Parts: sequence; structure tokens; C-alpha cells
Amino acid sequence: MQQLQTILQEILASISDPFALWVAQAFLISLATGIASFLLKRIVARLGRSLSAAATLWDDDALKRSVNRPLGLLVWVIGLGFAARLVPGESVNHVGEIAQKVGVIFCVTWFFVRATRQIENSLIALRKRQDPNFELATAQALSILVRLTIVITGSLVMLQTLGISISGVLAFGGVGGIAVGFAARDLLANFFGGLMVYLDRPFAVGNWIRSPDREIEGTVEEIGWRLTRIRTFDSRPLYIPNAVFTNIVVENPSRMHNRRIHRVVGLRYNDIDKMSTIVDAVEVMLKAHEEIDTRQTMIINFDVFNESSIDFFIICFTKTTIGARYHQVKQDVLLQVADIIAAHGAEIAFPTRTVHYQGEPALGSPQAELPELQAN
Repeated sequence: MQQLQTILQEILASISDPFALWVAQAFLISLATGIASFLLKRIVARLGRSLSAAATLWDDDALKRSVNRPLGLLVWVIGLGFAARLVPGESVNHVGEIAQKVGVIFCVTWFFVRATRQIENSLIALRKRQDPNFELATAQALSILVRLTIVITGSLVMLQTLGISISGVLAFGGVGGIAVGFAARDLLANFFGGLMVYLDRPFAVGNWIRSPDREIEGTVEEIGWRLTRIRTFDSRPLYIPNAVFTNIVVENPSRMHNRRIHRVVGLRYNDIDKMSTIVDAVEVMLKAHEEIDTRQTMIINFDVFNESSIDFFIICFTKTTIGARYHQVKQDVLLQVADIIAAHGAEIAFPTRTVHYQGEPALGSPQAELPELQAN
């Protein structure tokens, strides 16, 4: 190695022309840069295989995608920057030095942006294996915010390197931000509304949601930064600005643990002596039903003397939360209730009216004269 260095020094010393000397130096620097780039790629590949074997967030391909291009560009930026600084002339050297610094900052920023994306993909893949119902929205939103912060920070450092005052840029950005804020108030409100949806996670793509405050009900198809698209149950797309979700109540039935059956059943007044027996039989039936969750609230009681019926109510919860299955279970429960009522010799009441006559009307009263008037 020492002999090679001595030979190179002798070769460079033998060149008397300054331009030829710079060409020779630039060639040697470019050659060394190419060799360094090749060796670093091999080192990164081996490191990626080691990390993949250690079961970390990084695998071979992820490390290559994050490091290879930024690192390769960084090596060449440094090498060519040194070569440019060897050119005679102070102004050229100064420009070469600034370009080298800007290139280094760009490569570092590029690496962190790519690394953030790869970490996001690795974390999402890991969580999806652990929990198939893992919601991607929050992880993606945080990753976007981190990348945006990295890009802004890198841009400010580049501007400082180029001799542009960051304080002036920030002051101008503050004034411009106020103007843009007034001009794009709704756009910013929707953006921050979307951010709150991503962070609070009141719903996710695929959830069935509805709002008692607005006529909003359907399945969430997409959550954007400005709009959320909901497919209603009659297959119409509904586009809702995200700012709306900061001011309304949102109900998410998709996250129910159970679904409730609440029904009132009326019997005839003639069957009041059978009410207690029927209520007990219905309770036994529900406790034995395979699709009813007995750990939840279950109430079956005589409730009220109604106009044409005596009513008892049923409150219980199904194990399923799927709409179609829920209605099948509810149908089965109601049919079994009807069978229990019939088995006890009772009937389900329907609206009726009974008229009672108390004796015959006295002579000379309007009721007594009414048939005569009708006959005339």
C-alpha cells in the first residue's frame, strides 16, 4: 500500500501542466469513489442479511431500498465535490464546496424519507400478521407527518447552507401562512379534520357508520385528507368533507359486541291469568337459545295495561353483530314466542273495541224517537 502511494505521488509530481494534473487527480478520485461505492453496496447487502436473520424490522430488501440509492449518490457527491475543489480558482472551489454540502444534506434527507417508508411497511406487515383487523389509517398518517417533517427540516438546512436566512424565510412563511389560512380556511379545516379522524380512529375503512345529527349512514370506502367517501345502503356514493366529523356525533355499529332485541308483545285481557306462566316460559326459551348471549342483560316482564292488550316486553342480546344473521335470530325468537303463547291457550291481541248497552232508553228520549224518525 505504501509503495502504491509512493508511485502515485511520483506520477503526479511528474505532471507539470496544471490542467493535466487536475485531470489526473479527478480520474484517481473518481476511480476511488467507484471502488468505495462498490464496496459499500457489498457491505450493505451483508448487513441486510444479518439484520434479516436477527428478526428485526429490517430485512435484506428493505435495507437495500432505503440505503442503496442515497448512499451511492452520497459517495459520488463527496468524491466529485473533492474533485471540483481541486480546480484552480477560489470561486470555483467555493461553489464546489457549497454544492457538495447541499448534495450531502439532500442524500441524508432522502435516506431518512426512504427509511421511514420502509419502517412503516415493516411495522404494518408485522401488525397485520398479529392482528388481521389492524387499522392502517393511523400508521400511514403518522408516517406521512414524519416524512413531511424530515423534508421541511432538510429544505431549511439546505437554504441555510446556500446562505439564505432561515429567519427571513420563516417570517415570510408566517405572513404567507396567515394569508393562505384565510384563503383556504375550509381546505385547512378539512385537512385537520382528516388528521383527527386518522388519530382518533372513530371509524376505519369497511366500517358501517351513521350519524344521528345528519342523514349519514353507510359503509366507509375511503378516508382521504379532504373528503371521506361513504357508500350508502342504496349503493350511492356520499362524499363528506372531513371537517364535518369534528362537529357531529358518529355512531359506529360495526364495533358492537352484541345486537339488541327489544320487542313488546300484547296478549288479550282474557289471558291475564296466563301472563306469568308465558313470561317465565319465554325467559327459559331465551336462556336456552344458542344465539342469545346470556352474559348480557336479559329482561322479560309484564309491562302495561294497554287499550286493547296487556303487554310484556323482551330485552335480550344476540351473539352475532352481522345484520343478516341478527334478523334471522330475531325471527326465530319471535316465532318461538308465538308458539309459547299458543301452547298456553292464549292469543296475541289486536286492536278491538267493546260497546256495552245498559238497559233500554226511556220513552220520550231522543234515543227512543230515533227509530221513528228513521222509519219516516
